[in-house]
Amino acid sequence: MIETKKKRTDLRERAVLIGVITTFQSEEKVDEYLDELAFLADTAGADSIKRFTQKLDSPNPKTFLGSGKIEEIAAYIKAEEIDLAIFDDELSPSQMKNVERIFEIKVLDRTNLILDIFAARAQTSYARTQVELAQYQYLLPRLTNMWTHLSKQKGGIGMKGPGEREIETDRRIVRDKISLLKKQLQKIDKQMAIQRSNRASMVRVALVGYTNVGKSTLMNLLSKSEVFAENKLFATLDTTVRKVVIHNLPFLMSDTVGFIRKLPTQLVESFKSTLDEVREADVLLHVVDISHPNFEEHISTVDRTIAEIDGREKPTIMIFNKIDAYVPEHRDPDDLQEPENNRHLTLEEWKSTWFARTDRQAIFISATEKENIEDLRNRLYETLAEIHARRYPNNNFLF
Repeated sequence: MIETKKKRTDLRERAVLIGVITTFQSEEKVDEYLDELAFLADTAGADSIKRFTQKLDSPNPKTFLGSGKIEEIAAYIKAEEIDLAIFDDELSPSQMKNVERIFEIKVLDRTNLILDIFAARAQTSYARTQVELAQYQYLLPRLTNMWTHLSKQKGGIGMKGPGEREIETDRRIVRDKISLLKKQLQKIDKQMAIQRSNRASMVRVALVGYTNVGKSTLMNLLSKSEVFAENKLFATLDTTVRKVVIHNLPFLMSDTVGFIRKLPTQLVESFKSTLDEVREADVLLHVVDISHPNFEEHISTVDRTIAEIDGREKPTIMIFNKIDAYVPEHRDPDDLQEPENNRHLTLEEWKSTWFARTDRQAIFISATEKENIEDLRNRLYETLAEIHARRYPNNNFLF
């Protein structure tokens, strides 16, 4: 008797994750990136079933991976009824087309996955317009995939079929749409610039940080408001601005979109107005999830992005959040094979080492447990009162 496979009843897609180990990406780095990719997949609504990696000097121009690894993954996909293959790196249009033909399932790269999450998370018309622009910019060079069903009708010189004409028509439509969306964003950008200029009478603070570090939770705590916060990547896409008062000092605080490694260039471009909130802020609150094993790399990612938008010289307070979840890795002092690294440091050791070598102020808190929040308020008040007194010398309400 032949056994038939049970019909799947779950709505979540089953995915395999794929990464490459190169001279620029060690095996340890690839594992970290795939951990983040799994979190992205979970945020998008997919379960990561298995991971595949391959050591390559350079990606295969046709299929990204070597032929043997491609066949191994294809066999696994067929045997385990996988719905989705996600690559950690961006695939070229031809690579995606070839891999989809071999796997016979939907194939996404990291860029496509992030765009999909942004599209699902966008709430306001402004955020939706930004994401739609990024999606069309990503789609434009990949339009050939949409017309593979007409590929047999294409010939050589003088034999161009309707599929090719359709692609050209679609390219025109997409280019027109991109142009229209850019005009819409320019119009909204002007309106937002006017709004920001109207808020110039107050000192402004911007929350920045890697995605899912607790910026929105901290915003709710300081402003006593209800900004959407969730343990998912990119829970916040729209910039939220709230008036906050600490002691007798009012100021404006903005919560911005979180940063991430390998953030698609299309999104950086379309979300540049969101980053204007960072560029025009007087003080940055750089929130860090100290419980994350790679938080130092997250700091570097955020610092690079801030430097790109000319925000490096701004006064910055480093806020190491989630201290309630921080657990140093255990190390056997008698094991000479295991070198000591930063992951073995206790919180007290972090306080006396890492940030002592930087000119930025630092404070360790737990936003969910409300630990050291009063210390943060006092530190923030001291920093902002000095700026306020210097900018508005005739305003004596501080005293």
